[in-house]
Amino acid sequence: MNRSMSPSDAPSSILVRDAKPSDAASIAVFMIRMAMETENLRLDPNIVASGVRRVFEDSSRGRYFVAEAEGIVVACLLITHEWSDWRDGDMWWIQSVYVHPDYRRRGAFRALHQHVRDQAVRANVATLRLYVDKSNDRAKSTYASLGMELTHYDIMEEALPRSKD
Repeated sequence: MNRSMSPSDAPSSILVRDAKPSDAASIAVFMIRMAMETENLRLDPNIVASGVRRVFEDSSRGRYFVAEAEGIVVACLLITHEWSDWRDGDMWWIQSVYVHPDYRRRGAFRALHQHVRDQAVRANVATLRLYVDKSNDRAKSTYASLGMELTHYDIMEEALPRSKD
């Protein structure tokens, strides 16, 4: 995937599937690249690899999906769950979205989103949500084109001290 692609090289089809443990290394690399691209943040590859692996070891943590083009994993996302008592139903959070630069604007995320949306509808999920950097207008435009809307919520967080276990 290091080669540059011209529009004529665009993949003819995108295959979306559940990620397998054998995809963990690709997903970890994508997460490291995403952090650098979006937040100029260097992540520890060992911590990221461990975090990705834990999802495969315990499905209650989430579920990865990948998009393939020509047999190569080119995009991924993670679904996590939140219960809503207001809705008496699950909300699925789309997280850890990454599309390899050579495959952006070529339908990889659209295919991932549609696959997840279809599964969420079948599972009677109340809401799909994601968070996006306030300055990432390109991503917001993509999400809006798929029917997602900005909400009135701001996200707040507190980083907590962690043990080195």
